[in-house]
Amino acid sequence: MAKFLAKGLGCLIAGSTALNMFEGDPYWRSKAKQTPAYTPEAGFLIFSGNSNRPLAREVASYLGCNLANAKVSRFADGEINLQVYDHSRGKDIYIIQSTCPPVNEHLMELLLMISTLRRSSANKITAVIPYYGYARQDRKMMSRVPISAADVAKLLETMGVDRVIACDLHCGQIQGFFGPRVPVDNLECSIVALNYFRNINLINPVVVSPDAGGVYRAKKFQSFLNSSEINSGLAMIIKQRLEAGKIEQMDLVGIVNGCDCIIVDDMIDTAGTLCQAAEVLKKYGAKRVFAFATHGLFSRDAISKIENSPLDQVIITNTIPLPGNNDSEISAISPKATMTSGKIKQISVGLLVAEAIRRAHLKESFEKLFYPKSFVGDN
Repeated sequence: MAKFLAKGLGCLIAGSTALNMFEGDPYWRSKAKQTPAYTPEAGFLIFSGNSNRPLAREVASYLGCNLANAKVSRFADGEINLQVYDHSRGKDIYIIQSTCPPVNEHLMELLLMISTLRRSSANKITAVIPYYGYARQDRKMMSRVPISAADVAKLLETMGVDRVIACDLHCGQIQGFFGPRVPVDNLECSIVALNYFRNINLINPVVVSPDAGGVYRAKKFQSFLNSSEINSGLAMIIKQRLEAGKIEQMDLVGIVNGCDCIIVDDMIDTAGTLCQAAEVLKKYGAKRVFAFATHGLFSRDAISKIENSPLDQVIITNTIPLPGNNDSEISAISPKATMTSGKIKQISVGLLVAEAIRRAHLKESFEKLFYPKSFVGDN
């Protein structure tokens, strides 16, 4: 009895100390690389597939641990060969896996890892998906097409996932594609870009949405800037598409003459919209044009488009590895283009994701993660 009372008292003391320190910096435990367990019984393991091991290692380091031991390779015929070596019975499992290109390969890895660990009697399985593939197919725009974002959610749920942590989902409604037994946390990664924009001496900054659907995201980023004492305006570009990837016309709503513009979007795919938006802004007198997007896909000739565009700088996060990834463990499975651009700067969401995992594991609120003055990373 005394043993259990001592453990309980230790947890209360540690918890109260942590709560007092949260008021200063909610990320202090991750920056100190403190393990998120007050007792040895509160076990957890961090696993990673092949999509983004560098980010997974960074997250694990912030949590004061190493990645769990698992092999994710291929058989001779291309099938996935998966084996988990660490004991996982009764433990909370966090699988870090972006479903970035090749999307189907990485999605299948994630599904099989969830299934394997569920069959190994894991207590709780959380899929940490920095980039959620198929997210753009979130509704029926015409007859006889799938709602792929919902179908992926159903696959994850069927395999036995208990919780999902994602970064800047293409649309918030994807959270509703999972049933009520699988809560989804959508991390707003624009918070990690504030340090960069604080330090480049913006002149009359204007946050620009590249389309009508991104206005909410742009307004949110504008509110982050304003909360960081960077007063900014808001503008929007209205585009008319001929078809997917082809834009007929772009019109500007707002004033950008003599201003530094920041185009904010959730992802950069072929970069066609982004580069045309930069040209429109320059046409209307923008001084400098920056772009921030959480996910950098850079499909086809996206990088050469950016290099030849009027964009001054493109800031992305590491939810997807940059082209030219040299990680020998995944190069054979996930080959990347070797071309890159000096205009592209990558910043890390590792600290944000690590603190989200910590708080999910300790059953704490995520609210303070998104106070603009709280996030002071090393970007």
